[in-house]
This record gives sequence, C-alpha cells and structure tokens, in this order.
Amino acid sequence: MTDGPSYGFDTLQIHAGAKPDSATGARQTPIYQTTAYVFRDADHAAALFNLQEVGFIYSRLTNPTVQALAERVAALEGGAGAVCCSSGHAAQIMALFPLMAPGRNIVVSTRLYGGTVTQFTQTIKRFGWSARFVDFDDEDAVRAAIDDDTRAIFCESIANPGGYITDIPAIAAIADAAGLPLIVDNTSATPYLCRPIELGATLVVHSATKYLTGNGTVTGGVLVDSGTFDWSASGKYPSLSEPEPAYHGLKFHETFGPLAFTFHSIAIGLRDLGMTLNPQAAHYTLMGIETLSLRMARHVENAVRVATWLESDPRVDYVTYAGLDSSPYKSRMPTVCPKGAGALFTFAVKGGYDACVKLIDAVEIFSHVANLGDTRSLIIHSASTTHRQLDENQQRAAGAAPELVRLSIGIEDPDDLIADLDQALARATA
Repeated sequence: MTDGPSYGFDTLQIHAGAKPDSATGARQTPIYQTTAYVFRDADHAAALFNLQEVGFIYSRLTNPTVQALAERVAALEGGAGAVCCSSGHAAQIMALFPLMAPGRNIVVSTRLYGGTVTQFTQTIKRFGWSARFVDFDDEDAVRAAIDDDTRAIFCESIANPGGYITDIPAIAAIADAAGLPLIVDNTSATPYLCRPIELGATLVVHSATKYLTGNGTVTGGVLVDSGTFDWSASGKYPSLSEPEPAYHGLKFHETFGPLAFTFHSIAIGLRDLGMTLNPQAAHYTLMGIETLSLRMARHVENAVRVATWLESDPRVDYVTYAGLDSSPYKSRMPTVCPKGAGALFTFAVKGGYDACVKLIDAVEIFSHVANLGDTRSLIIHSASTTHRQLDENQQRAAGAAPELVRLSIGIEDPDDLIADLDQALARATA
C-alpha cells in the first residue's frame, strides 16, 4: 500500500504490508523460507551491513514475510515501525534491551500475566535490571516509584487474567512528566479494541500467539514503536542517542529519527539476541489478522453474554469482566477500549480452590489449555498454572486468586458456552 488516503481498520488488516509478489504476482504474501539473500554486488552488501541501505541480509535480522507482518501490525497500531520476534516474552525483552543497563529499573503494574511477573521479578535480575511493582490505580504510588534509575513504565491495556483496564492516558501523563517511555502490552485488547499509541504509549508489545493469529497455531511476538519519543533529550538512553561502536560510531536517533528504536531492535537486538520469528509463523499470523475485526467483535459479544449469565448465577461469587455495569473499570471503556472490554476475565466459584479444579475437569466445550485469544473458548485455573510460581499475595494482586477461574471466550454459539458452564458448575458445586 502507498502513503495515500487514510484507510480504515478493516482495509489495513487485509492490505497493510502486503502487495502482489514482484516475481510471480502471487496475491497472498508468500512464505520466504530462506536463510540468506544474494547481494547485487560487493558495494550493495557493504551498504546493507553499514545500515546505509534497507534490504535483506540474513533471516535472523529481516525476512520478507516477517517484514510484511511487522508493517501490518505497525499500521494497525498507528506506529512508525515494528519488529517481529519469537514470542511475547521475547518482545518484552526486546522492548527493554535498548533502554536498560545494570542498576536500572522499570516501574510496572501489579496486574500482569504471571509469566511476565516471573520474568520481571526473577529473569531480568540476571541482567542487573529490576522491576518495581505498583498498583496503577494509585497514581501517586506510580510517581513515587520513579527515581533517577527508572528507564520505563510497563502495563497491560487489558490485564491478564482479570480483564482489568488500565487508565493508559493517566499513566502516559506520568511517564511523559518523568521523561520516560510507556510500554503497553496490548495482547488482550489488540489494536481493534485499544490503540495505546493514540493514548500516549511509546512502545506497544504483543504476543502474536493470541488474538492476532487467533487460531492457536503460532508462537510469536511483535514490538511496535510509536516513533514519537525523543531518545536524545535526557541522556538516559545512550544505546539510541550515543555512538554505536559496532557501526563505526553511528548514532541511531540522530541517523534514523522516528525509526531509531525499530532499526536498533533489528540491527542490535535481533542480531545479538537472536529471538527471530520464523516466516511460516509470520504467514499464519498475517492470515489471522485478515479477520481480526470480525473475530474481536464476536469475542466481545460472546463475552458480554457469558459474563452477564455468570454474574447472575448463585454458584458464582463475582465476575471481573470490565464490560459489566458492576465493574469499577467500565468507566474506562469509552476512552481506552471503546469497542469492548475484550473476551478475557475471571469468575469466583463458590467452594474455592477445590470447586475450581472440579469445574475445570467437568467442562466439555471449553478447552483446558495455557493460552488465550483462540477462536475456541479456553479455561484455566490461573493460581495452579500460569500464576503458580507466585505466592498467594502476588496471585491476588495480579487478579489470579485461588478461587478464580479464567475464561477466554471464543466465537462459538454463546448458548452452547453457557450450557457447558452450567453443567460444569452443577458438578463442581454439588
């Protein structure tokens, strides 16, 4: 697509980043299953390696299929550029890599996916980084957690597992006042429901494994750069503002401007960390995104039906879905996610932990898997699985208390989903 009219979401999800193959005319983006690319001549090769010309060198760095996916997600998110990588967790490390150094910290929401909590409490310590967990509803606490060593603020737009909606504009204002980038994980919402960059985010990360692909066939991640942050303003981000020894003193921000973070993530991040997305996975995700708006609309419609039914059931203590009138976070929907509160939420089963386990074993349509965002409806007991590594206080802070079951509502007939939960609750609470 050319830089012409401003296309709508439904058009971009099909056409952005894609064009007929120049060699064959193939309309669907081919899977370029190749490791390397032939250079025109020695000067061409040198220009590519010096970052003086954009092109393909080696598929650890760039690949035409993967690049098409990066361009499509960047267009849907309203970003300047994007980089695809091997998983959502890889995208998070890729986002932090140019920003951090030993002794530096990030301020993060307590309401995060359990694997992210573990990554930020345990794994990043091996790099000399640290994370400060704060309830993002307490804006004063967020401000108080920031110090001279803070290099980023991190949250999820719609948090996994409880479906909590973050007040992104408020957190973005805090980040902006502190001169820090705001990183938003937009996996649960997708750009169809939420556009974090328009709300003030600097970087957006996705697990493409989830709604972007939508069918449980891919493990992948995407990192989107807004292109709006001034990496040279404070001196806090030398990887982007200062001379890079590996490229003869090139300064990424000075040279590439709005695309500085994107180019650094490819030329340094993928080069040295090697967390590359394979082209077949990129192809599956491209095909999945073609129906993203259709699927997300149905996901939300079904989630409202199921959550409303659960909330009225006497065997259920409460439901955390932000799309319900009872939710304290519904007021954030018009600003943060005006098309719906997603399809991920939890509910508390009367009978606690034991009843949750019985319910999980009793469902027939819902699949008991450690995933979300599938066309199929999924169920899991987070406290004993995805958040098992956390203590009970951490589980409750993350929205994964022992008495809660997490649902990822698919696009099946909602009456069938309700009937399945009805019979499972009957067996679990008998």
